[in-house]
Amino acid sequence: MTRYEADNVDVVVVGGGHAGCEAALASARLGYKTIIFAINLDSIGMLPCNPSIGGSSKGHLVREIDALGGEMGKNIDKTYLQIKMLNTGKGPAVYSLRAQADKNRYSEEMKHTLERTPNLKVRQAEVVELLTENNTVTGVVTAAGAVFRAKTVILAMGTYMKARCLHGETIEYCGPNGLKAANELTKSLEQLGIRILRFKTGTPARIDKRSVDFSKMAPQYGDEEIVPFSFDDNAEDIAREQIPCYLTYTTGETHEIIRANLHRSPLYAGVIEGTGPRYCPSIEDKVVRFSDKPRHQLFIEPEGEFTNELYVQGMSSSLPEEVQIKMYRSVIGLENCEIMRTAYAIEYDCIDATQLKLSLEFKNIKGLFSAGQFNGSSGYEEAAAQGIIAGINAVRYIQEKEPLILDRSDGYIGVLIDDLVTKGSKEPYRMMTSRAEYRLLLRQDNADIRLMPKGHEVGLVSDERYDKLLKKIADTEAEIERIKSINVGPTPAVQAMLEKYGSTPLKSGMKLSELVKRPELDYYKIAEIDPERPELPKNVTEQVNIMVKYEGYIKQQMNQVEQFKKLENKLLPEDIDYTALTNLRIEAKQKLDAIRPRSIGQAARITGVSPADITALLIHLEQLKR
Repeated sequence: MTRYEADNVDVVVVGGGHAGCEAALASARLGYKTIIFAINLDSIGMLPCNPSIGGSSKGHLVREIDALGGEMGKNIDKTYLQIKMLNTGKGPAVYSLRAQADKNRYSEEMKHTLERTPNLKVRQAEVVELLTENNTVTGVVTAAGAVFRAKTVILAMGTYMKARCLHGETIEYCGPNGLKAANELTKSLEQLGIRILRFKTGTPARIDKRSVDFSKMAPQYGDEEIVPFSFDDNAEDIAREQIPCYLTYTTGETHEIIRANLHRSPLYAGVIEGTGPRYCPSIEDKVVRFSDKPRHQLFIEPEGEFTNELYVQGMSSSLPEEVQIKMYRSVIGLENCEIMRTAYAIEYDCIDATQLKLSLEFKNIKGLFSAGQFNGSSGYEEAAAQGIIAGINAVRYIQEKEPLILDRSDGYIGVLIDDLVTKGSKEPYRMMTSRAEYRLLLRQDNADIRLMPKGHEVGLVSDERYDKLLKKIADTEAEIERIKSINVGPTPAVQAMLEKYGSTPLKSGMKLSELVKRPELDYYKIAEIDPERPELPKNVTEQVNIMVKYEGYIKQQMNQVEQFKKLENKLLPEDIDYTALTNLRIEAKQKLDAIRPRSIGQAARITGVSPADITALLIHLEQLKR
């Protein structure tokens, strides 16, 4: 292959999925010359699996990306088909926004956003080699022999690396949706000493809307009161007529068809090498693992406004095509369904993320960053969250500034990256609210308050946008102080309001804020006894209600964070020789030496490092001070 010098840039991004898009936009918006490579330009911002953005815990990530100055929230606000706040029957810590996406429009809008961004070039090409000198990345080489010199490179290849798609005995050596796989780069990475893993995921069939009997299913509608993902968007500006989804179920016949054909599934026949996601199992897995369940729920979701394709959420499979046809037609309402795209499993190369620093830079190659499913995660939102951090930190690497590192008390992004880098993953990692220790503080409604100051500091959030946040914070604080200062007595109006909501009558005076804390009341219900209440936007009143109602719990969690920060702020020397510390156990020495934790707090979360090992590290730090 003849090589030629093609271009010199600041940042090369390899991959045009959700991680690559956020990474490239971040570096270009920060003023650095960036080029993003996609193996096919039609794959930019593609949603190859479920046609949705957000959902439980993932909605938190989208809000956090937006707060830092990212694009995912804005893009789904432009292209949603239906939007809904999930888990509203539970506490606000687990409220999560989810939107059905118009799959093609989402991708087109994201591609167009990249194309309009100054400092950013969009290029279709397969990157086949990384260039390095003295353990520092210097550029990439494409399949055509084009050499692109760069100060930093971000790897965001998603599920394309040596990918193959399988259903039954059929194996196609391609990436998602039949797109070309990236088969050459793995070899270059392995030559650089990067450890490669093999993971697997899957997707359901797409069926023709005209062949579905919706009368046998339960319609699932979006919320009447629209809540945008992006801080910049107003509900009235993005409101549209929403398209329903439908709920249906598998049957006993479905399960019998699956059991009778398990031996033909690549997963059970031992053909698949990769490890699949535990929290998003195939229908074969669900039938085997939950054999006592007579049925499993499925959601029939539109793929777009101008297509008949429907996505069968909950029915991923790698069974042979003719088995899939029988299986899908055994589902209630799908008796005559026509498959437009066959379900398949996809396996691909990814990395062991413990090779990365918390900044997402490789420990052994300076200037090389990695983000997204290539780091062993699953999901569009997890990928985009890593992408924006990698993009920011690639620029800060060039600027010779300290990286932006979010810890577990800063946001779900901090939890996600810390889990991947500190613990690694033996299967595609999925974000869940249960992974966040401080989830009452890390709510989706306050992502802007938590993270927009950081986005402003790094340069992705404008002064105008930041001023809007400061006004929201000031209005919230003022209103909380106001209701804490107002005392109401047992007047007829107050007693009538309390009786209406089944609340205990007053015997003496009480602050409005104390009434808000009653389980059966809230800030909105007490409005009728608060005539001087100012007109405030919903995002302010929401904060007032939550901050007052859960004040005691929030203070308790903030105290826990203070203790957590003490260990996070105890930084470990980068050149520490763990093998020379005699008080550490052998397993701890090996794990600490491999992961090279940034702090005592991170060291404590490494599997195989005991409390006694942490005590030994603390003693060592004290000795160094002396």
